[in-house]
Amino acid sequence: MIVLGIESSCDETAAAIVSDKKEILGETVLSQEEHKSYGGVVPEIAARAHLEHIDEIIEKTLEKAKLQLKDIDAVAASSGPGLIGGVVVGVMAGKAISLALNKPFIAVNHLEGHALTARLTSDVCYPYLLLLVSGGHCQILIVHNVGEYERLGTTIDDAAGEAFDKVAKMLNLGYPGGPMIEKKALSGDENRFTLPHPLSNSTDLNLSFSGLKTAVRKIIESYSPDGKIEHSIINEKDTADICACFQKTATECLTSKLEKAIQIFKKNCPNGKDLVVAGGVAANQYLRNALKDLADRNKLIFSAPPIRFCTDNGVMIAWAGLERFQNGYTNELDFKPRPRWPLDENAPKAAGAGGVKA
Repeated sequence: MIVLGIESSCDETAAAIVSDKKEILGETVLSQEEHKSYGGVVPEIAARAHLEHIDEIIEKTLEKAKLQLKDIDAVAASSGPGLIGGVVVGVMAGKAISLALNKPFIAVNHLEGHALTARLTSDVCYPYLLLLVSGGHCQILIVHNVGEYERLGTTIDDAAGEAFDKVAKMLNLGYPGGPMIEKKALSGDENRFTLPHPLSNSTDLNLSFSGLKTAVRKIIESYSPDGKIEHSIINEKDTADICACFQKTATECLTSKLEKAIQIFKKNCPNGKDLVVAGGVAANQYLRNALKDLADRNKLIFSAPPIRFCTDNGVMIAWAGLERFQNGYTNELDFKPRPRWPLDENAPKAAGAGGVKA
């Protein structure tokens, strides 16, 4: 079985072809450079870029796989959540291929793409505990099966990746901010500044990064003669120390909540043995190391996709589409792209949301 996956939910235009033998037959990713000067993704520019490049990206992927469209068994497209202009481009491309070749169409929740990637790249079995952490999302979930997610906690304000990007912007490190924070932190003193751990005393598993981000802002403002952040003068050493302290504290916020989640997971899923991290922030090696230590202490197996599959890509959409197809889920061509699509929504019961079982 071979599935073509299309991803266009943010600022990567991507496609990939994956087989049920866990083979990546071909993949292409185009990261849009147009947004760097703006310090973030501009939705209209992203949508236009997707529209301009989607056809050539699919063609290149087919060439790499040495296949033609008629050779695939189904086409999957990232259908939300995301920037709706880009999502529409990918969904329409997928539908066009489906209609022209009479191939099944599979609408994939972009977050499910992230959530299931570790099953392609590692020996991860259901159920497993998942930390889904990216620029727009931060959730702790139990993955029971394809389309079956139990949310234990979520951010009540900023996502972790969003906080990384905003701190990087305050420090004029450029976009995307996460990799720049990690790079600077390597030479920093992670114990120099004391930062808050929001919601650390709460009994639930929800997360918050807004207060942490504000605390960093106050430190940066202290380097300004008039208290205005745009006038702050910070040398390389101070910048590295701020990055290291922020990275350490954000990681501690995540691991402390995961420690509690592990106890719930073990109680409710005694056969579960895996702790998985996915999403763009999962590329952060400092976080990976902390999660590996956490898993080891709790006798769980830690898994994370290869770094190149943490950011948005077509492979994750193709694989999630393949898993959904194998479980009998497809979508009609009147499916409407969704700018918001909760991962823990009970998709199998709602044809318009998650597909119908054949």
